[in-house]
Amino acid sequence: MGQKKRIYVIEDEADIRRLVTEVLEGYGYEVTGWASGREARMAIQRQAPDLCLVDLGLPDMDGLTLVRELWEDVRFGVIILSGRGGTSDRVLGLELGADDYIVKPFEPRELVARVNSAVRRREQLAGATAAAETARARFGPWVFDLGNLTLTADDGRQESLTAAEASLLLMLLKAPKRVLSREHLQGPDQDRDDFPYDRSIDVRISRIRKKIEEDPRTPRLIKTVYGAGYLFAGDVSWLR
Repeated sequence: MGQKKRIYVIEDEADIRRLVTEVLEGYGYEVTGWASGREARMAIQRQAPDLCLVDLGLPDMDGLTLVRELWEDVRFGVIILSGRGGTSDRVLGLELGADDYIVKPFEPRELVARVNSAVRRREQLAGATAAAETARARFGPWVFDLGNLTLTADDGRQESLTAAEASLLLMLLKAPKRVLSREHLQGPDQDRDDFPYDRSIDVRISRIRKKIEEDPRTPRLIKTVYGAGYLFAGDVSWLR
C-alpha cells in the first residue's frame, strides 16, 4: 500500500473505537481515534486524514451534521458507522455524501473490505488525475475537474462531488453511449454480502443527476436502462 494511509475513527464508545483501531492497524493503516466531533474537527485542522469513520451517535453533536461538513472537504473520504441499519437510514447517509455506510455490529473483514474499497477509489481518482488526457472532461454545459472533484458550468456555477460520486461519474464518462450494469459500476464492492440489497449506486446516480441535469426527474444525460443499468447519453471530450 506504500505510505500508510491515515484514518480517523470518530466514535464515542471506547470498546468499538479500540476494536476498529486494532483491526485496521493490523492491515497496515495508521489509525487515530477520537471520542467527540469537536476533537476530530481540531485534529483535521491540524492534519487531514485519508478517510474518516464517523459514528452517528456522538455525544457533542449530531453525527449526520458532522458527515455533511466532512464530505465538503475533498481531501478525504467519509464512512458512516451506525447501529441503525434500515434502508432509509443507509440512503440518508449516502444522500448526505458518505462514501459508505457500515452497520453495527459488523464483522472485521467487512470493515476492512469497505475501508479498502473507499481508499482504493481515492487512489484510482488520484491516478486518473495524474494522467493529463483525463484530467478534465467536458459534457453538455459542464466541465468535470478530477483534480478537485468539482463540476463547473458555463455560467460559472460549481458543484462538489464526493470521491465515490466522482469515481462513478468517471466510469460513465469513459464509456459514453454504452450501458453499464450496476455490478460493473459497483466495481470491487460487488463481492459484498449485501450487494443485491445495496442502493449505493442508485443513490449516487440520483445525487449526480441533481447536480448536472436540468430536470433530474427526466434526465437527459444519465439514462436508466431498466433491467440493465445506466447509460451516459451525452458527448464527452477530454481536455488537456
